[in-house]
Amino acid sequence: PDFDIDYSWRERDDVQDYIFKRYGRKHTALLGAMSTFKGRSIFRELGKVYGLPKAEIDRLVHHPDDPEGKNRITKKIHSLSGMMAGFPNLRSIHAGGILISEEPICCYTALDMPPKGFPTTQWDMYVAEDIGFEKLDILSQRGIGHIRECADIVAENRGIKVDVHQIEQFKKDPKIKDLLRRGETNGCFYVESPATRGLLKKLKCDDYLRLVAASSIIRPGVAKSGMMREYIHRFHNPDDFEYIHPVMKEQLEETYGVMVYQEDVLKVCHHFAGLDLSDSDVLRRAMSGKFRGKKEFERIVRKFFSNCKEYGYPDEITKEVWRQIESFAGYSFSKAHSASYAVESFQSLYLKAHYPLEFMVAVINNFGGFFHRWVYFNEARRWGAVIMLPCVNHSNYKTRIIDRKIYTGFIHIDSLERNTGHGIAEEREANGAFRSLEDFIRRVPAGIEQIVLLIRTGAFNFLGKPKSHLLWEAHLQLGKNTVRYSGPTLFKQHVKKYSLPQLESSRLEDAYDELELIGFPQTMSWFDLLQRPVNGVLKAGDMTKHIGRKVQMAGLLVTVKYVRTVKKEIMHFAAFLDDTGEFFDSTHFPDTLKKYPFRGNGVYLLYGKIVEEFGFPSLEVDRMLKLPLKADPRAV
Repeated sequence: PDFDIDYSWRERDDVQDYIFKRYGRKHTALLGAMSTFKGRSIFRELGKVYGLPKAEIDRLVHHPDDPEGKNRITKKIHSLSGMMAGFPNLRSIHAGGILISEEPICCYTALDMPPKGFPTTQWDMYVAEDIGFEKLDILSQRGIGHIRECADIVAENRGIKVDVHQIEQFKKDPKIKDLLRRGETNGCFYVESPATRGLLKKLKCDDYLRLVAASSIIRPGVAKSGMMREYIHRFHNPDDFEYIHPVMKEQLEETYGVMVYQEDVLKVCHHFAGLDLSDSDVLRRAMSGKFRGKKEFERIVRKFFSNCKEYGYPDEITKEVWRQIESFAGYSFSKAHSASYAVESFQSLYLKAHYPLEFMVAVINNFGGFFHRWVYFNEARRWGAVIMLPCVNHSNYKTRIIDRKIYTGFIHIDSLERNTGHGIAEEREANGAFRSLEDFIRRVPAGIEQIVLLIRTGAFNFLGKPKSHLLWEAHLQLGKNTVRYSGPTLFKQHVKKYSLPQLESSRLEDAYDELELIGFPQTMSWFDLLQRPVNGVLKAGDMTKHIGRKVQMAGLLVTVKYVRTVKKEIMHFAAFLDDTGEFFDSTHFPDTLKKYPFRGNGVYLLYGKIVEEFGFPSLEVDRMLKLPLKADPRAV
C-alpha cells in the first residue's frame, strides 16, 4: 500500500526536504530500488559491451529487425538479450518513495548516502511491504506547474485574476466542450498525445465523465486487448452488442461491459469468479508487477478457474474474461486516479480555451509536456500569437508574452549561460532599455562568445543592422587583445568607430542559425526551407472530404510510435503537421515500413489512402519520401 501525492515539479524537492526535517533523518529515508535489464535498453548495453558505434547502437535499438543492420555481432546481441531480460542491472532510487518509521529506520535496514544527499534504504518496496511499511510517493509533474504559472501570466498580461478551482463551472463551459470534441488539446495535461486526441474525437468527448473513462481506456492494456475499440463501438452502438455474461451487465453497465478501472477488475474477480476481495486485489497487483509472491499468484489463478468451473461457466467464456483481466489489469487506473487527472485536464482546458496564448507560454516555461517545445510555439502561432526571436530589450530568461507577442526566452539559446540570461533582464529592469551594442557591452558583463550567440539568434535585431555588421562590431570592441574595464567610470568612454563595407546576409542563413542555436527555425517554416515547394497536396483540414481516396500529403514529422503486430513485426503510428500547422495522423504497416522507413526528423511527402474510424480520419501510407532542404549557406 502507498500514498501517491502529486506536486508541481518546482515544489517536489522542497516537500521532500520538509518531510526529512519534520520527521528527522533517523526516522526517514528514500526507498531503494533494483533496476533490471528490460526492453530495448538491453540492446544499448550489449552494444556498448561489443564496442558498436553509437549510430549502429541507435539503429539496433530503434529498428531491431532492420535487415541492413544484421551481422554476426547483432545476432549475438539478439540472442543474449532474451537471456538477460529481468536480471538485476544496478541499484537505484525509487522515483518518489519515502519511508517514515516509528523506530529509527536503521533498525530495519542499512542505509547508504547517494549523491542526492538523503539516506536511502538498501532494499526495495517489496521488502518494505513485507515489513509493514506504507510508502509515501512524493511525485512531480509539469501539469500543476503550467496551470499555476498560466494564472500568474494572465494576471500580469491582462490584469485578470483567474480561479482554476471552479470545476463545476468548467464542466458546463461550451468552449471546453468544443476543444474536447475537436481534440484541440495540445499542451493540456494528460490529454494531448496523438492517441488521446484521436480517442477524444472518436468518442465525441464533451463531458467530464466521458473524459474520466477516456483517461483510463487509453492505457496500454485496454488498447492491446482490443477492448478500447470495443468500448468505442459500444458507446456509439449501445444496442448492438451482447454482454459476455449477466454479471458484466450487472457490474459494468456504466462502461458497456468493458473493464475500464482497477475497481472493475476487482468487481469481475469477486462477482464473476467468486474470489474474495483480498484475493482479487492480490491478483490485480500481481498483474501490475507490484507483487512478488509467484506461488500466491498461481494459487489465486487456479482458484479463479476452479470457481468458474464450479459455477458451470463454459470454458470459452471463462478464458475470454480471464484474457481481458490479464491484458488489462497491469495498466489500469483506479477510478479516483482517472477522475483526479480529469479535473487537472479540465483546468488546463479552461485556461487554453479562454487564455490560449498565456497558456502556451506557461507550457513552454514548464518545459512542455508530450511534445518538443517547438510544437508548443507552433500551437501558440496557430492561436494568433506573433512569435518573436530573443531580444535583449524584451526577452527574459524564460519566455514571456506582451499583448500578443511571445518573446522567446534566453533559456532556449543553446550554450548561453544562465547568469548571462538573468543578468540581461536584471540590468534592463534596473537601468532601462539597451540603446546600442556598445551600450550593452558596457552594461552587461558577457564575454565575446555569449554576445556572438545573442547576435546570431537575433537578440539585437531592433538596432536595424545586419548580423554580420554587429558581429564585426562586437569583435572590434571585445577582441582578444581588448582590455575591458567593468568598474564604475566618471566619464563615458568613447569607442573608436570603424567604417565597414556593405555586408550581406540572408533569411536562409538566419534560419539555419536559429535551427542550430534555438533548435527550430522561427523566421521561416520548415516548408520554406525545402529545395522545392510542395504543390498539389491535401491539407489536414480536408481529410474528411476524401475518405477512401488515395491522396498525397506533406507533413513535418512530430512524433512516431513504435508498436509490434501479432506477428511480432514492427509498425508505426506517426503524427505530422501540414504547412498550416494542423496535425494529421498516419499509419505505417510493416510491409510499407520496410520499403519506406523513417529517416529522421524533417518534412515528408506521403502517398496513401484516407481511412476513417468512428469519425476520425488518418492516412494509411503506401509510399513516403523525406524531402531535401536547401543547402546551409554558412557552409559555403
